[in-house]
Amino acid sequence: MPRLFLGIDLPDEVKLDLQMMSCGIPDARWQQPEQLHLTLHFLGEVDGGDARRSSAALEQLDAPAFDMQLRGAGLFPPRGQPRILWVGVAAPEPVRLVHQRCARILDELGAEREHRKYAPHVTLARFAKTVDPRRVAQWVRGHSLYASASFRVDHVRLYSSVLSQGGPKYRTEAIYPLSG
Repeated sequence: MPRLFLGIDLPDEVKLDLQMMSCGIPDARWQQPEQLHLTLHFLGEVDGGDARRSSAALEQLDAPAFDMQLRGAGLFPPRGQPRILWVGVAAPEPVRLVHQRCARILDELGAEREHRKYAPHVTLARFAKTVDPRRVAQWVRGHSLYASASFRVDHVRLYSSVLSQGGPKYRTEAIYPLSG
């Protein structure tokens, strides 16, 4: 069964910026440029029939296109031993709107919902328990003023994810245009 998620792809120039920042923390597992994206919804492992129904239902997505800029850096969890390093979104409201509209469609299909509050971000790195939290905090402070170029988001992608030894491999399964 494929693992599916909805996301926003990033322009190559933004991926290059993020890749150039991806150093300086021993024991970090940095995302490869082709893995960089902003997740809207993780659907999980979905059988073929449910995948087709989800894909068809998402054709109804009605949300406006918008401009997006990545800004700042942070950690999950915000306190204690860090597990994920991320960059945030300067103005998250349009992303949250698309997230909510996708959620409404998926809810009608009976898809399982995430219980965590949605926090739009791009994952840069994941950490083993051996990472030094002070090094990570120093990196976050040094990149707190990061701001990407602004870019237009005019579609959402349905991705499949296949786990491999080199990390997950993503493939676009469908593209859903945003209006405007």
